[in-house]
Amino acid sequence: MKWLNNILFFACGFIAIWEQTKPQPNKFIMIICMTVFGIGLYRLMKKIPSKEEQNNEE
Repeated sequence: MKWLNNILFFACGFIAIWEQTKPQPNKFIMIICMTVFGIGLYRLMKKIPSKEEQNNEE
């Protein structure tokens, strides 16, 4: 399941960039891709600990 999320994450990023190069990009495709890309980025960043947690432990 993790590999499927990563493929979907990178595919939506690629599709959003590719759609942006068109003279008339489809706004619905852009919104969907950016939403999925944002959710994927959130899931990725959720795994990385913050500096504040490290400072509190010491």
